[in-house]
Amino acid sequence: MYKRLRNQINGILRGPEGPRGACSGSEHVPEFEPHRHIRLLTFNIQVGINTSSYHHYLTRSWQHFLPHRRRIENLDRIATLLRQYDVVALQECDGGSLRSGYINQVQYLAEAAGIPYWYQQLNRNLGQIAQHSNGLLSRYRPLDVTEHKLPGLIPGRGAIIARYGSEDDPLILVQMHLSLSKAAQQRQLGYVRDLIADYRHVVLMGDMNAHAEQLLTQTPLKETDLIPLPGTAHSFPSWRPEKALDHIMVSPSLEIRRAEVISYPVSDHLPIAMDVALPKGYLETF
Repeated sequence: MYKRLRNQINGILRGPEGPRGACSGSEHVPEFEPHRHIRLLTFNIQVGINTSSYHHYLTRSWQHFLPHRRRIENLDRIATLLRQYDVVALQECDGGSLRSGYINQVQYLAEAAGIPYWYQQLNRNLGQIAQHSNGLLSRYRPLDVTEHKLPGLIPGRGAIIARYGSEDDPLILVQMHLSLSKAAQQRQLGYVRDLIADYRHVVLMGDMNAHAEQLLTQTPLKETDLIPLPGTAHSFPSWRPEKALDHIMVSPSLEIRRAEVISYPVSDHLPIAMDVALPKGYLETF
């Protein structure tokens, strides 16, 4: 698979611009099945770098710029986890540059996990050096997928919005990677709040670089009725989780059947999972 994908990505690279957002063949993607619960996962994969100690940020920092022979093995371990989920939000992916061996990591993980639909959002284009990206993987065909550049003094943060189900009353999934700056987070979450304001069934997921209580009481998200992951969702750092930076938040109309932080330390973040079911009244629209 490594050689096949490398050849494929090399074929679509065109100089320093690199690959843009794209998806796999939509004819192979099943239609959305609203009668089922949906298994969600959000995961900051740190471009496939396995970090298990603070000193690795120094000793393995070169892997953010140069390829490493164990990176594919780590991606395969991540793909093994992703196979269990229906919709996956990925942050800190590489879209096909030197450091990833010119492999689009979003595409690689989708194919390795057997998930038919994928979408890559390129947020920071450093040409052949790095292609900083978000990724969306889905077992179901969305109505549409749009990408949004989030506001901030330093560009490079983005969100992907996928709509599923009914045109009149869709399920909205927003995956994002927020800035570290609290001031930038205020602007970014104000932008996201406006995007979701008119929808009843919303899922927000991603690396938000802040705790849920702060997000829901001290940012524009306080104007929403979103419900966070039950309990304390410490996801960072993966080897000694102390901070709840990664989140899945849902509208009250979505029944949370199960939610957890998964002990799967292959990045510097742990993945967050949630199973949700749509309300009965929503199913009658299909």
